[in-house]
Amino acid sequence: MNEKRDFYKRVAGLVIPMALQNLMNVAVQSADVVMLGRVGEKALSAASLGGQVNFILSLFLFGLTSGASVLCAQYWGKKDLKSIEVITGLCLRLSLLIGLGVTLLTLAFPGGIMRILTSDGQVLELGVEYLRAVCVSYVLMTFTSVYLNIMRSMERVVVSTVIYAASLVINIIVNALLIFGIGPFPELGVVGAAVGTVIARLAECAMVLVHNQWKNGLIYFGPKLLVVKNQLLSRDFLKISGPVIINEVLWGIGMSATAAILGQLGSEAASANAIVQVVRQLSTVVSFGIASATAITVGKAIGEGKKELAKEYGGRFIKIIAVSGSVGSMIVLAVRPVVMAVMELTPTAKGYLSVMMFLMAAYVWLQAFNTLMVVGVFRGGGDTRFGLVLEVIGLWGFSVFLGSIAAFVLELSVPLVAAVILLDEYVKFPLIVHRYRTYKWLQDVTR
Repeated sequence: MNEKRDFYKRVAGLVIPMALQNLMNVAVQSADVVMLGRVGEKALSAASLGGQVNFILSLFLFGLTSGASVLCAQYWGKKDLKSIEVITGLCLRLSLLIGLGVTLLTLAFPGGIMRILTSDGQVLELGVEYLRAVCVSYVLMTFTSVYLNIMRSMERVVVSTVIYAASLVINIIVNALLIFGIGPFPELGVVGAAVGTVIARLAECAMVLVHNQWKNGLIYFGPKLLVVKNQLLSRDFLKISGPVIINEVLWGIGMSATAAILGQLGSEAASANAIVQVVRQLSTVVSFGIASATAITVGKAIGEGKKELAKEYGGRFIKIIAVSGSVGSMIVLAVRPVVMAVMELTPTAKGYLSVMMFLMAAYVWLQAFNTLMVVGVFRGGGDTRFGLVLEVIGLWGFSVFLGSIAAFVLELSVPLVAAVILLDEYVKFPLIVHRYRTYKWLQDVTR
């Protein structure tokens, strides 16, 4: 009984800060949606579609740092800090290179990127302005993400909560001042939202540097990490991180593809989808925090040589996520009438939004469970390849492929296309349950 009480106490200490971090990230997006929704449907659609570049980059970073965290959590169980430093250096080097590449690509081809996402001329023009202003934040985001995720893998989760909380306040204040032109500040609309993002990312980097200098105390985090080399650990890192990176990037591109499918059906469909996606993220902040806590807890137990305990932890987390996912579904239904009343949308867009909210209520429970298993249990156990297979089958084989056919071949209505796009989690569910029962995910990947 004492062991279980200690377990749930440790889990709460991990989940609560990480859920708050997720909530703050969603709060920034929610604030953007509300503010730009007041500006107009075109502005909201432009920022939402332009934000897909940031979304894909953030998922690449999540994949890269998640792969690193699989190794770091298990090495943390062994108290091998030197190996964690080497893995951190590899992760930081790759992240900065990718962030710089995406920044340069966005600066060079903002129009080409927006043409993929929308056929609306005004939305395209506003989206180009947004991308040119916001792309400066991409490199800043890579630096912050690596540091905070490595800290989380070593059970230091409060630092990222504090930093993201400060960033949230800065972002919302600057957005309000520049989107609407309050006081002496210019009214910049969509560009104001982009500038707010850049300033918030600069603040995050500054706070990370301060924390590293005065509060880190665990590992070295500095320029020397960019040139650190270890052939064996590099091989392990690529072996574990490679499938996770591909998985997350495929997921990100797939989600952007589904957003583009709806975006090609008009700004009304795009704006309704943008709102629904924010509600989805809001309803799953706790569930995603539980998934991250699961990966750390299971990985650490395996690193300590306690595989049977890791197996027991997996079962306990499944019970936790069943409750959290149900609460998430109820949140979607509860906020639906509020969202419908607050947002300034055309009657057609509101009709789309109404149906899509009901569809999302069922979807979030499945997404919570599937995320716990793939991102939490399987990755924490060292099994990173199975999630990649799932993404190809579920998201690309069903959501993207069948969604495209539904939209452009069968020319179904927007709500029906949205329903087809949400099929992926239903397909993944039985495959995940079977994989869990085999216990093939239980692997020690350290040296």
